Amino acid sequence: MPRSLKPRRPDRAVRGRTAGTVGDVSQLRIATFNLLHGQPLAVDGAPLPYPAEPGAPLGDAIAELDADVLALQEVDRHQERSGLVDQAAVAAKAMGAADWRFAAALHGRPAPLAGWLTDPAMTSLQVYGPAEVDTATGLPSYGTALLTRLPVRHWRARRFAPAPFGLPLRVAGRRGLTPVPDEPRAALAAVLEGRHGPFTVVAAHLSFVPGWNVSQLAAIRRWIADLPRPYLVLGDFNLIGAVPRTVLGGAAALDRTTARERVREARAARRTRLEQDGGRRRRVREPRPRPQGWYDLARTPTYPSHKPAVQFDHVLAVGVPRTAVGPAAAPRTTVSDHRPLVVEVDL
Repeated sequence: MPRSLKPRRPDRAVRGRTAGTVGDVSQLRIATFNLLHGQPLAVDGAPLPYPAEPGAPLGDAIAELDADVLALQEVDRHQERSGLVDQAAVAAKAMGAADWRFAAALHGRPAPLAGWLTDPAMTSLQVYGPAEVDTATGLPSYGTALLTRLPVRHWRARRFAPAPFGLPLRVAGRRGLTPVPDEPRAALAAVLEGRHGPFTVVAAHLSFVPGWNVSQLAAIRRWIADLPRPYLVLGDFNLIGAVPRTVLGGAAALDRTTARERVREARAARRTRLEQDGGRRRRVREPRPRPQGWYDLARTPTYPSHKPAVQFDHVLAVGVPRTAVGPAAAPRTTVSDHRPLVVEVDL
């Protein structure tokens, strides 16, 4: 079990902090949280009505996390069910984010037992940020968000098609199993400027359909292969145990072609040096690709929030020394059927 997080001391408080002062804190708080569209829940996990200020419970929960980098899944934007709130914007304000993006996996409205009634005019991926707050209020959407207090060098986003079939699942507020169709998914990646240099963070929400989610996770690894390491991949993967890190490690093996190209380049450079030295041999060390294992930064149940039994939510990394990883926790909040997963990392 991970060590528990300790609240930041007042002199290390960072809420509302500008991105330029992030280096004053050696340990960054990295978090992922499936919001269940900010749904308030009772102690026993039953849904509660939204209050008069529908974004307040979500804002309070995000502020308590005090995260420096935060991945959010099942995020609503201008949906009637959640009070027409732009939840990514509410979360960004609550944590004092310097920058953020919301990737709409779909535009449309939820339909009971039918998934979503999508907007036929909005079929491509749309990404919103601080510049789009209070715009497109007539386009309700749903997706994934990534928020940060750190300076951002680069953003990218992608969308995954839904599986062609769904599964019977447990749904909050309903007895037994409910047939649920799969839905499109979205992922966001950002290259952030940390205390020790740039690193890449991914926020993702994967399908609940077995096999389909595995292929999505492998695709994410290949999608970020050209971005700087270390990598942190955060989100609700709908996968448990060692499966996520095994999948990412397997996807990394597909990058061997790039490693072989580096070796060939090194050999060509050695031949050039030998020619310039008149054929005299010198021992030249050739770079050899060394596999770097993906691992979980935190292992603790996150679902269901009122009585956690399994871990669907993960913070996975490669290129991050284990000595740089601090305590982790999955604190209970007043919203969502998932608990957030928070871990401290020196980056």
